[in-house]
Amino acid sequence: MKRKPVIPRQLANEDVEQAVDYYVAENAVDAALGFIDELERAYDHISRHPGSGSGRCAVELGLEGLRSWPLTRFPYLVFYVERRTTIDVWRVLHAQRDVASFLGAPEQD
Repeated sequence: MKRKPVIPRQLANEDVEQAVDYYVAENAVDAALGFIDELERAYDHISRHPGSGSGRCAVELGLEGLRSWPLTRFPYLVFYVERRTTIDVWRVLHAQRDVASFLGAPEQD
């Protein structure tokens, strides 16, 4: 199966940076490294199987094509849209956040 490149938006990268900074500030460097490993596994999965993410938020928020994929060992969700040739990662948010307030409709390609 052909993989599609995963392209995180700036906000997604900032979300990841904030999560890593939080773990490091809590003296949990191993957790920060584990988070990065889990995120890389999630990106790899959605690059190979973009249709496997949940479309629930797309329906609830009226954002066509939006999917989410959970990290296995961390309470974070990767929000993305499959494009023709890439995976467009919008955000990487903690699952207990008010997702609707963090997911505006980013500009379309």
